[in-house]
Amino acid sequence: MIQVIISPPSVLETGIKVERVDNFRLFKFTDELQTRLEELLENNKTGSLNSDEKAELNSIQELDRLFTYLNSLLIAQQ
Repeated sequence: MIQVIISPPSVLETGIKVERVDNFRLFKFTDELQTRLEELLENNKTGSLNSDEKAELNSIQELDRLFTYLNSLLIAQQ
């Protein structure tokens, strides 16, 4: 069984949108969450993330993998 823990939980409330792309309704990050992800990735490259930021980055990346999977399933059903 796969367990996904998204932290902080507010990401689920404010960081997700459903957007129409062509004929599909797909899960996407809000602009704010996308910007946060890019900041964390950049800081990770320089090794300047603290442990909370590393956990946040891991959570957002896991959510990104989940969206990629779910969106591929939605597209395959068409």
